[in-house]
Amino acid sequence: MIVRPKPGLWQLFFIMRGSIVPRILPQILGFAAYAAAVVALVRYFGIELSGFTIAPFGLLGVTLSIYLGFRNNAAYDRWWEARKLWGQLVYDVRNLARAATGLISPRDEQRSLLMDVLAFCHVLRGQLRRIDSTADARPFIGEAANTLTVFANRPDEMVRRMGKRVASLRESGMIDSIGYRILDERLSAFAAMQAGCERIAGTPLPFAYTLLLHRTAYIVCLLLPIGLAATAGWVTPLFTALIAYTFFGLDALSEELEDPFGTEANDLALDALCRVCEVSVFEALGEPAPPVLEPENYFYS
Repeated sequence: MIVRPKPGLWQLFFIMRGSIVPRILPQILGFAAYAAAVVALVRYFGIELSGFTIAPFGLLGVTLSIYLGFRNNAAYDRWWEARKLWGQLVYDVRNLARAATGLISPRDEQRSLLMDVLAFCHVLRGQLRRIDSTADARPFIGEAANTLTVFANRPDEMVRRMGKRVASLRESGMIDSIGYRILDERLSAFAAMQAGCERIAGTPLPFAYTLLLHRTAYIVCLLLPIGLAATAGWVTPLFTALIAYTFFGLDALSEELEDPFGTEANDLALDALCRVCEVSVFEALGEPAPPVLEPENYFYS
């Protein structure tokens, strides 16, 4: 996630960190060169294109804008829902930390349960980003992290592990049935949050939308220089580059937002959210908390 102050007018045109331009630069330059070649051929061979106007491209542009707007809204909804789910996780971790320190008397049992919670946060982050986060969970649960490698769904195993721990506390009489219900409700909230994230990660937007947008955008940018060459002349490459930047930029941005759990510039800062959970747990236990992660070169991971 990019975190930076609002740029000034001069900076606005030269900011690359967090911009979609580096990703679509080949399309921008390619279509600008193509437009320049079309103008050169028209001028060199004296091709008569005065009968071609830009009117049809206006209709195509409106249609493409509608599709782009729909896809970007759908992608942003996925991104925002994912952020709300992780915000809910922070809320539930803090509630569980408060309940555990109030309901469970033995200090070691409090700490063991809450360390499992932090391990759950990290293995969930790893599953959503499709990376191995076992090493990140090991500082909290020790060698028990090695047993997670045999499970296909490691976050779910951590929820089961916490459920067994809470059930053991009830059987030993350390908590009563009401305390067990309070803690179990928090674990159920973890499971619901995980299922919501898996739904987003496992259900991409229909491929037909992507295919339709790509085809239409390429057709518009390929035909636009023909409609502009007679009237715009050598300014045609500039206009074509601006149109390519708009269409392909919106398309690339929606692709980033469609999968909000990755590590691209506009994805969610899952590392920082896991650190927020760590701070909440360690402070609830009365132990020194790690520092909150800060953006590096405007990038908040």
